[in-house]
Order: sequence, then structure tokens, then C-alpha cells
Amino acid sequence: MESTKLKRPKHKGSPKLFENPILEKLTHTHISAPLIIFFGTAAALIYYGIFEKGFRTPEILAWFAGGLLFFTFIEYIAHRYLYHIPATTPRRQKISYTMHGVHHDYPKDKSRLAMPPVLSLIVATILFIIYRAILGDYVFGFLAGFLVGYASYLAVHYSVHAFKVPNNFLKILWHHHSIHHYREPDRAFGVSSPFWDHIFRTMPRQTPASARTAVGKSIDDDNQGKGHTH
Repeated sequence: MESTKLKRPKHKGSPKLFENPILEKLTHTHISAPLIIFFGTAAALIYYGIFEKGFRTPEILAWFAGGLLFFTFIEYIAHRYLYHIPATTPRRQKISYTMHGVHHDYPKDKSRLAMPPVLSLIVATILFIIYRAILGDYVFGFLAGFLVGYASYLAVHYSVHAFKVPNNFLKILWHHHSIHHYREPDRAFGVSSPFWDHIFRTMPRQTPASARTAVGKSIDDDNQGKGHTH
């Protein structure tokens, strides 16, 4: 029988990842920066698609929905296969830890819950070039949905680690992600949605209700114990 003992984060605070002070500073990001950038960019893409390219609103919103859904798939795949890449060599171990392992060790480090804005803009530009080559002008709706998906993921991820478990339908996202952190790191890879965990059969294993309750409260209890203000 598998143990349901909770796994607590190993450390508090914020670790130093690079000796170079510029690189080290770039690893820290206030959550408001990427949210403003990506929601704003998505709105500009939608505006340009409708008023400059002449798309009808229902048409561009359909492509927006497609981009949003595609992002949730990429989020799942990246979290499962890239962020949790097997550390079979020292180099892989370093890459894996820098990308994601540090987050598991320091889940309350709020300045490292988002990709640095400069890197994010570079990635968004590359995606625009790729999607434009494949989709043509439909990129204005598709990429807008993709970026809103990413911004929404960041908002959910930050909220899960920074705020108390809400007493509404969003509670499931808090519980789902805390299970990934504190009990089953090989399950529950979806952050903004558990949809792909259902599809690929990586939903959390069945456990007694008492254990599920304890895991669901783990992030909230840790916040209260550290005296966070919201």
C-alpha cells in the first residue's frame, strides 16, 4: 500500500541560482509584470485581427478558444515531460532543478512563479513567427488565446501558492496542485485545469478522505503559519 504521508517543502526563502548578479536578478519576477504584458498583448492581437484584418468577432473568438485549449495541452506536456525530466546526468539535474526543481523545494518563493518578462517576450515573439507561418492571419486569434491561457495559468499558480484555499468552485485547483507538491509529484500535472490529467490518466490516486483533506489544506496552513498577508 502506498504511503499518504505529506511531503513538506524542504526550504523557506529564495535560493541563489546564479553567481552572475544580472542572471540572478532576471530569475525574479513580480507576478504583475507578465500578467500585464500578456493580457495586454492578447487584447492588442484581438483588436488588430478584427479592426485591421477584418475578421468577424465570432470567427476570431473561435480561434481564440482553440489557442486557449492548445495552451492547456502544452502546459500539461511541459510540466510532465520537460519540468520533470529525469535527472540522469549532472547537466540534466542542473537544468531540471533550475527550471522547476527549485520551485518544489521553495514553493513559497513568489518571485519565481513566472518566467522573466524579457524571456517571456522572446518566447512570445518566436511563437508569433511560428504560428503566423502555419496559420497565417488566424494567428491573431489563436496566439491571443494561447497568451491568455498562459497568463491565466500564471494567475492560478501564483494564487495557489500565495493565498488561502477559496470557498468556491476554484477550490479544486488548490487541492489538485497541492497534491502534486505534497503527495504525488508524478501526478496532477495540470495547474490551470485538471482536464489533461483526466485524458492521460494522471489524476491523483484514490486516498482516504482524511488524507485528501490534509493535502488540500497544506498550502493554506503553510501560509497561515508563515503569517502571510494578502
